[in-house]
Amino acid sequence: MKIESAEFVMSSTDWRKCPLSQHPEFAFIGRSNVGKSSLINLLVGRKNLAKTSSTPGKTQTINHFLINGKWNLVDLPGYGYASASRTARYNWGKMIEHYLKNRENLYCTFVLLDARLTPQKIDFEFITWMGVQQLPMAIILTKSDKLKQQELPRSRKAIETKLFEQWEELPPLFVTSAEKKTGRKEVLEFISTSLKNGEE
Repeated sequence: MKIESAEFVMSSTDWRKCPLSQHPEFAFIGRSNVGKSSLINLLVGRKNLAKTSSTPGKTQTINHFLINGKWNLVDLPGYGYASASRTARYNWGKMIEHYLKNRENLYCTFVLLDARLTPQKIDFEFITWMGVQQLPMAIILTKSDKLKQQELPRSRKAIETKLFEQWEELPPLFVTSAEKKTGRKEVLEFISTSLKNGEE
């Protein structure tokens, strides 16, 4: 897939206020500071479409971007941001939950995991919730460039082993690096295939 245009549409704090659109949507979510904004910018080939920050918890709204005039890329708030107030975390959680459960044109949610870290409880709780809700998803390992060559397979294996404790068949899994620009082709091909399947 060639990205020819990427336009910011709007930010919303309620799924009911999201843009009325029949365009297929692909959402991106992960723990704060997982590298979500950098990955989004890599995918669309822009340096600052999604705002990157060294401060976790920067994204606090549902952000819609129209790609190629044909599909929406949705940047969701990160979960597990410990420094946010309990009320803020609760509100973000409800906002995300309602969006994921009610957005009828949501084709897939990409759950981002930091490839450098051992499997995190909060990540697998979220992934399990997605499975229970039967919501389509894929997993993206970010920051793979931070690992040595022999460390990446071990990291991926640890995550897959943990998932197999509850999953008979694993969701699609991609390995990316915004720094080295790896994984972009594979993720965009997955989106392209999903769009074609949706048209059939």
